[in-house]
Amino acid sequence: MLTTFLELITVRFSEYSMPKCPLHNTNVSIFKILNNKNNNLYYYSMRFHSSRTLNQNNDLENGSEPESSPISDKIFSSPPKMGSFKVGDSTFYSLIENYAYSGDFNSLEKVLNRMRLENRVFSEKSFFVMFKAYGKAHLPNKAIELFYRMSFEFYCKPTVKSFNSVLNVIIQAGFHDRALEFYNHVVGAKDMNILPNVLSFNLIIKSMCKLGLVDNAIELFREMPVRKCVPDAYTYCTLMDGLCKVDRIDEAVSLLDEMQIEGCFPSPATFNVLINGLCKKGDFTRVTKLVDNMFLKGCVPNEVTYNTLIHGLCLKGKLDKALSLLDRMVSSKCVPNEVTYGTIINGLVKQGRALDGARVLVLMEERGYLVNEYVYSVLVSGLFKEGKSEEAMRLFKESMDKGCKLNTVLYSALVDGLCRDRKPDEAMKILSEMTDKGCAPNAFTFSSLMKGFFEVGNSHKAIEVWKDMTKINCAENEVCYSVLIHGLCKDGKVMEAMMVWAKMLATGCRPDVVAYSSMIQGLCDAGSVEEALKLYNEMLCLEPDSQPDVITYNILFNALCKQSSISRAVDLLNSMLDRGCDPDLVTCNIFLRMLREKLDPPQDGAKFLDELVVRLLKRQRNLGASKIVEVMLQKFLSPKASTWARVVHELCQPKKIQAVIDKCWSKLYC
Repeated sequence: MLTTFLELITVRFSEYSMPKCPLHNTNVSIFKILNNKNNNLYYYSMRFHSSRTLNQNNDLENGSEPESSPISDKIFSSPPKMGSFKVGDSTFYSLIENYAYSGDFNSLEKVLNRMRLENRVFSEKSFFVMFKAYGKAHLPNKAIELFYRMSFEFYCKPTVKSFNSVLNVIIQAGFHDRALEFYNHVVGAKDMNILPNVLSFNLIIKSMCKLGLVDNAIELFREMPVRKCVPDAYTYCTLMDGLCKVDRIDEAVSLLDEMQIEGCFPSPATFNVLINGLCKKGDFTRVTKLVDNMFLKGCVPNEVTYNTLIHGLCLKGKLDKALSLLDRMVSSKCVPNEVTYGTIINGLVKQGRALDGARVLVLMEERGYLVNEYVYSVLVSGLFKEGKSEEAMRLFKESMDKGCKLNTVLYSALVDGLCRDRKPDEAMKILSEMTDKGCAPNAFTFSSLMKGFFEVGNSHKAIEVWKDMTKINCAENEVCYSVLIHGLCKDGKVMEAMMVWAKMLATGCRPDVVAYSSMIQGLCDAGSVEEALKLYNEMLCLEPDSQPDVITYNILFNALCKQSSISRAVDLLNSMLDRGCDPDLVTCNIFLRMLREKLDPPQDGAKFLDELVVRLLKRQRNLGASKIVEVMLQKFLSPKASTWARVVHELCQPKKIQAVIDKCWSKLYC
């Protein structure tokens, strides 16, 4: 039977004069056999997967048929018609599907041109396949181009399904501006007559939220009922997420009530978005109420809910509550996963409890979870920061023994740890091993090495590391420049630091507050206080994340104190307070020393600090005021009774006043 069937196929192939191909080059498979009403064999549709490169210069218009043509001319000679379709249409559709799936867009274009020249019927479903292929290849512009070609070139009128397909491709590629432009053009074009549906609105609202255009997203959301589109749970969820990301959580929570009034039932994902926003804000009172509401609505918290809550608690340092929530999660038959344990470990490390984090790691492994390299890197880094270098090295070797993938993150954590342990030479050996195993060091790796060599006083070696970094074209960022400038200034090489500063500006890297503070420190140490003040004034004109912080101000206070410029230091202090930067212990010590050593007669500074506390209280900066009071108590400088009473009243509830007083006295005598 098998021989007979193969002979039949061979006969049919010879009848259609198919080009003969070697067996190892072409795989021919029959995928559909249609019969006519008389049960006679109507036609074969065959799919070709050729490994040969197709001829790019195929000229279909003059009838020529190169050997590598995507499909033979002869198979379609005088094809019978079946209504609006004719023999071979399904073959073309299969070729489109295969070439799109394999990403062979040149052959795909040839098939489209062939179909167009033969006046073939184009199916919209085939375009869906092509749009998806362009999205997979990260070619959104090609998908847009094909969408516009559908009507005027291929005579296939696009519907809202095609529109949504292309819109999704653009958004998945991250081109949200382009998505808005495409949406406005298509919806506004009268000749296309495409009316957006719920999916269209959901996609474009998502893009608006990603671009921070939340007000525009709300406006479009309000237009949906007018356009006879009812928002679904995904619409509300997307808009809530956008509002949370711009810190408009109250509006997001009010949308939850609105969607329920409108008869749209919230899903666990909806609650998770709001819980995440409230956790980041630290509003756990409302989080508790939201979780209770979730249960009332019959929405059972899932792994994402618990992971979000645990992450939020760890983020705010409430680790004990996070651990108790983990127990509740297990008791609720909701199984913790790698994300849950990883979050707990990260929280423990941030609180300086890396050894406890290592114990949780053992618990993970006992429960059958595979620990990834990121968890190991967090623990290794944490152990080094706590001075437990032996345990860190043991854990790193353990990760290797257990087959953990050694990547740049894990190696960089080890390099950074060794440099913190003042062993930059050993870190260099790890760097060499890292590159030998194909792990490319990044800017963080090199920054750690430079910092390590600067810390041990080997600035020459640190500069060599910088040169090695530039040789391998590793992207230089603000952190690398900050480390280099700080190290050179600390080593007294201000001129070299200025050269690096100039290069930093020339490459388009914007100096951060660390780089500015380091450069100001170097200039002040070199006696160029005026130049340092110029840089300070330059910082005032920059973005909020580059504004001077308390460290910057303390550097300048110290320099002005050495010059006995008390009035300028006080003016700078006033500017510091006006810009919302609170003084710290170092600030207080600098001014106390200035009042004691630079005034005649000397002052103890009690009145100065007391007035500083009052000024902070007037600005409602209670935490900053309380820190100044603590400094006064530690130095046995008594605040006025009225000042003391006001601080206690602002900071404490009546029931907690005594606890705060006891805390202050304990800090005084510790």
